[in-house]
Amino acid sequence: MTAPILLSIEALGFPWKTIDPFLFCVHHNDAYPRGNAVQGPDASLAGRNLGQDFGGKDGWSMYHGKTVPGFPAHPHRGFETVTIMRRGLIDHSDSVGATARFGEGDVQWLTAGKGIVHCEMFPLVHDTKPNPAELFQIWLNLPAKDKMVEPHFSMFWHEDIPKLRFTDANGAATHVSCVAGHLADVHGLPPPPDSWAAKPEADLAILTLRLEPGARWTLPAAAGAGTRRLLYFFKGQRLSMAGQWVEPGQVIEVRAGVELDLINGDAESELLMLQGRPIGEPVAQYGPFVMNTDAEIQQAFADYRRTEFGGWPWGVPDPVHPRESGRFAKHADGRVEKPT
Repeated sequence: MTAPILLSIEALGFPWKTIDPFLFCVHHNDAYPRGNAVQGPDASLAGRNLGQDFGGKDGWSMYHGKTVPGFPAHPHRGFETVTIMRRGLIDHSDSVGATARFGEGDVQWLTAGKGIVHCEMFPLVHDTKPNPAELFQIWLNLPAKDKMVEPHFSMFWHEDIPKLRFTDANGAATHVSCVAGHLADVHGLPPPPDSWAAKPEADLAILTLRLEPGARWTLPAAAGAGTRRLLYFFKGQRLSMAGQWVEPGQVIEVRAGVELDLINGDAESELLMLQGRPIGEPVAQYGPFVMNTDAEIQQAFADYRRTEFGGWPWGVPDPVHPRESGRFAKHADGRVEKPT
């Protein structure tokens, strides 16, 4: 009997289901209004639980922000964040002295390692029109031997991220953005040096897929034995996977070691793919800290109380850059980079 290709199909929740080596995945999609003078929403904030606003009132949330939407200063240890900013902007600042404004397809990859404090604010830079914002944030675990590495901050500008276009016999295209890993002979940008993604045996990949109506495409098999693969079908009408029709709003685990035939329905479809070999170690997690044992979690809290992971040099917990700032990144060593 032939083994099934689709291993499980579940409804997308909040956050989205993940599997080792991934810890967390969330899709934020906010229809923010025009911005006010301080780059917050030019709208009443009445009725919102400011500081903990996840309700989606009027199609958008303030999250932990009270003036500008976003996530003011908070700590991490023991894992990495990969933030794919599809629309809108993020202003980042951290405790090692790096700061940035990125968005519109850019990706930020942050290795928290032994500890970092950072903020992620969503400046509403347009004061005459809406400021839609959409992003994926993915948490990627670190093996025990790498949990206490030095923090590392990387920017993947969207102009540099490999993008592929596959056209079927009927002229319908499938568009693939290779955030991490490789597809055919195309490789994503180098991940941070201590990342699980940097290890060849990890077979790690992060792809976004966009299929035009009626498009047909075959996702190649993963290279490594023991690799697992999830596909998040978050936009579309319906999609055939290995001959089985799947509705949007589902997460599908597929057998990674075989090709996967995709046939799109009558509307454009979009998916996120996460793939990797499991790290296979115990996970102890409490809030923003991910270690291997409860004792290490307690040590993380003690270290944060004692050192604040280097302190917070920015004066306020939710700094944003001037409205006119373009996309840029300033690293802790003072080096400034901008998209080419």
